Amino acid sequence: MSELLVPCAALATAMASMSLGGALYEFTVVDPFWPRRPDIIQPARGGISRKRFWIPAHVAFEVLLLALLIAAWSRPVVRLWSLIALASHVAMRIWSALDLIPKALAFESTDPVAMTEAAARAWTHRSLLRLPLDLLTCSAMFASFAAACRLE
Repeated sequence: MSELLVPCAALATAMASMSLGGALYEFTVVDPFWPRRPDIIQPARGGISRKRFWIPAHVAFEVLLLALLIAAWSRPVVRLWSLIALASHVAMRIWSALDLIPKALAFESTDPVAMTEAAARAWTHRSLLRLPLDLLTCSAMFASFAAACRLE
């Protein structure tokens, strides 16, 4: 199992970085503009489909993180950082599932005329609050990867 430690850590860290990059893209490119132009996030009206990125990105990260935890279980330092990444990621995913995703799906399917800019802006501000959890997940993954490399 130890021969999988560094590759699993590297791939999981890469996926965490990709998720952080996706979040930064949404916060800096998409979110400032869609409250005034809801069609930007409405796939039925030619807008982007966020789920085409987020579902594969999260599933890949979660599978790789679980593989890393299995490979690193006997390595306390790698395991600790991986568990920190898991905890922050789970917190972000639960919050997203209970609050942000249902509202995002509603925005994607609502008639743009019926959508208020204030409600959309409130969603983008709440969504931005996930960034610290994404940063913690990514930072913990880098620490886990560094610890795995030091052990090999």
